[in-house]
Amino acid sequence: MMDVVMITEDQDAVAQYSSLNSGVYVISVQDFLQNFWPELQAAHDLYSSLSQALQEKESEGSQREFAEHLPAEVLEAGIKSGRYVKGSLNINKHHNEAFIMTEGLSNKSTDLSCGVLVCGNKNRNRAVHGDVVVVELLPKSEWRGKVTALVEGQGEEKGGEENQSKPMPTGRVVGILQRNWRDYVVTFPPRDGTQSQSRNSQRILAVPWDRRIPKIRISTQQADALQDHRVVVRIDSWESTSLYPNGHSVRVLGRAGELETEVQTILIENCIHVPPFSDAQLREMPGNSPEKPWRVDPAQVAERRDLRETHLVFSIDPRGCEDVDDTLSVRSLAGGKLLELGVHIADVTHFVAEGSLTDLEARSRATTYYLADRRYDMLPAVLSADLCSLLGGVDRYAMSVLWELDAHSLAVNKVWYGRTLIRSSYQLHYELAQALLNGEQAEVAELAELGPEERDAKLAQLTQALEMLTHVARHLRAQRDRGGALELEGVEVRAQLDEERNITALVPRQPLEVHETVAECMIYANHWVARKIQETFPHQALLRRHPPPRQEFFSQLVDIAAARGFAIDTRTNKALAESLDQAVDPQDPLVNRLLRMMATAAMSQALYFSTGLESQDQYYHYGLALDRYTHFTSPIRRYADMVVHRLLTAAIDVDRGAGPGRALASNKELEETAQHINNRNRAAQQAQKMSTLLFQCLYFKERDPQTDQRCVADAVIYSIRNNGVLVFVPEYGVKGPVYLRNREGQVVSAGQDGSCEWQSGSIRQYSDHVTTTSSGGSSTFRLFSHITVRISVRSTSCHADSLNLEVISNKPHAGAEPQQAQSQSQSQSRSQLVQEVVRLAEEAYQQAQEKAARRPKLSKEEKEFSQSKTPNLYSLLEEVRELALLDLDGAARVCATTA
Repeated sequence: MMDVVMITEDQDAVAQYSSLNSGVYVISVQDFLQNFWPELQAAHDLYSSLSQALQEKESEGSQREFAEHLPAEVLEAGIKSGRYVKGSLNINKHHNEAFIMTEGLSNKSTDLSCGVLVCGNKNRNRAVHGDVVVVELLPKSEWRGKVTALVEGQGEEKGGEENQSKPMPTGRVVGILQRNWRDYVVTFPPRDGTQSQSRNSQRILAVPWDRRIPKIRISTQQADALQDHRVVVRIDSWESTSLYPNGHSVRVLGRAGELETEVQTILIENCIHVPPFSDAQLREMPGNSPEKPWRVDPAQVAERRDLRETHLVFSIDPRGCEDVDDTLSVRSLAGGKLLELGVHIADVTHFVAEGSLTDLEARSRATTYYLADRRYDMLPAVLSADLCSLLGGVDRYAMSVLWELDAHSLAVNKVWYGRTLIRSSYQLHYELAQALLNGEQAEVAELAELGPEERDAKLAQLTQALEMLTHVARHLRAQRDRGGALELEGVEVRAQLDEERNITALVPRQPLEVHETVAECMIYANHWVARKIQETFPHQALLRRHPPPRQEFFSQLVDIAAARGFAIDTRTNKALAESLDQAVDPQDPLVNRLLRMMATAAMSQALYFSTGLESQDQYYHYGLALDRYTHFTSPIRRYADMVVHRLLTAAIDVDRGAGPGRALASNKELEETAQHINNRNRAAQQAQKMSTLLFQCLYFKERDPQTDQRCVADAVIYSIRNNGVLVFVPEYGVKGPVYLRNREGQVVSAGQDGSCEWQSGSIRQYSDHVTTTSSGGSSTFRLFSHITVRISVRSTSCHADSLNLEVISNKPHAGAEPQQAQSQSQSQSRSQLVQEVVRLAEEAYQQAQEKAARRPKLSKEEKEFSQSKTPNLYSLLEEVRELALLDLDGAARVCATTA
């Protein structure tokens, strides 16, 4: 008979049953850890933290700091009657205010479509960012407006109506329907006399990395050792008698400011858990080694359409791409009367069976996570970088869509969907494909070893295919433009990687026509697959919709464009697209780019959904101007595409009269999957944004902003506030505030040469400009004006570093180049600069190796979270930092790095 150990914190149960000898042993948690896991120190520390928190909770005072939450039945009745409003709490990280936003928010007497404002900690009543709360509206006399002034730090209340927008519905939290607490990263600040302590423990107010989260009271015996460390904690409770929530520590990440610690912080703050793939998952993978290479299954050859000898297939991806999801083909048929366009996508679901361990892990991750210097794959590398990747010159399984088009009108005659066998002839990167289209001399690696005559013939064939593809893509884009498709603009800063996927630069992405060509083909495939699966499974298809944005979100765009003399019509996507096309300043291309960025910011987010949940008029994709849309073209990095591949396979089986191979997910199950993927996508986007900002700060942190000219850049004003302006720095893809009035009440005064200094004075805001007045005269800062800013890094021990922008001249930067030439020179200068950093780092490698023994080793957790190869940017920056300490002349050269 097997012995059973029962663990409990009920001391009476331990006393009563521990002496019985019946094969059941009843012991306390503490005894269990001491007897069975004496070496598991982390578990002992966690138990100690939890038990201390529970003891101190019982001894807390009885003075009430917050109102008690109303009972659930009262809240539900109030919501039904319209007295209360339900929604998710969204706290502004820059102001002591929060918003309640839900779709169609309204009650009997008030239009609440813009949401409800909740001001101050007392009115939030212990609700934490992300909680689902119930709000009671305050009397209209107590309504307030959103804070419009630029505010440094958190919770600084600026008095006066001039700092607020017009009053809006304002309320207070009376209950919480759902706590959405998660793991939080906090920093243990240096201990002062106000922190309470006892003989066995210390109660520390830990400061969360996320400014929207309140301080958390932690009881620990390691307070001194953990000062200035990042620690993962969980909230246990928040009583009405406590100003702060109580929590316990889970694990220590490392010292604040250390590079790996900050990356782990970004992952945890976005609830991203990406451990190495387990042995059980890897055992499901097909083998592929030099000794036993993977080969095409003859049974698959018989079942699939073989395109290896009949189609010129090629891929176009970013330089150094390993996970090649998609390839293209185009050829002339019927003596030139017809064209055949082909999109061929990696057949991931052939290798990943539905419900397998690998599939469950892929669903959990939902996407590949891309950070500035690394990625965390959704699938094991044997698939993502090898057997599913459509690499050049090797046989691969694919899911294909082939369109037969009229060569003249490009009208679709017929469409074929199915599983194929392909061999990509060329693995091109965007810049190479564009060079071939431009007729420039370019080296194609696959043709390097051929004789001149054969090489020229194959190069001509490839170039002709690219030209045909471009012709088709232009037609497809024109079709969508006529329907109202939007050309939007984002601030996209990408990591430039070498062949080993190590980062070499952070540069704003330079648009090429070939980007749009590939994108149009992928959009076309996604659209046609969406039609296919929705028509076959009208209530169980996974589509992607983009709801029209709310008109009030366009108000800033409309007002700012009007100040420049442009009329923006936002009634439909077609009207918006046409008015954005016309809002062009021939003297400054950045004006149109900024307007498109504002239009992008006003957009609602595209979402996955199950067709059984929405009526067909809700399927529409506003941005792409398509009646149906899904994601089919990137199954290596998106789980949604794997779901769509399975649906398309089932639809093909139905067409053959075979019926789906297995039961499809129900509408409810599919909607749950869609919501999970939507949440994970938001986390991935936020983590990528945070990671980019981290590396931008790392670049500028190594420089002296007072002496290094690369810290000085041209900026464009795109929004006016009553104490400053918001600017965009195109050279680095940075947006941020520039203050024109400081904490001391001084304002920026510009001299005749444009140079700025702080003087006593006043500031006044107008619709399209802001004016400062001082003893030096008046200075005006207008919308879309170019000014010169100095970029530095604002560091705090408890939060992420941020970039600080300071105006040093109200004139354009003297070193700013004409826009037409700027993008090329930026990329070239950055590339040369980073090469210099790498060269210096390599020269210092021996010195760094000698010092390596004295550096602390990475913890197990740090190693788990670091999946990129070395040397990466982290190690390079560390070595460069050491060089700077050793060689002051070298430091000046190193500090010339740009973001």
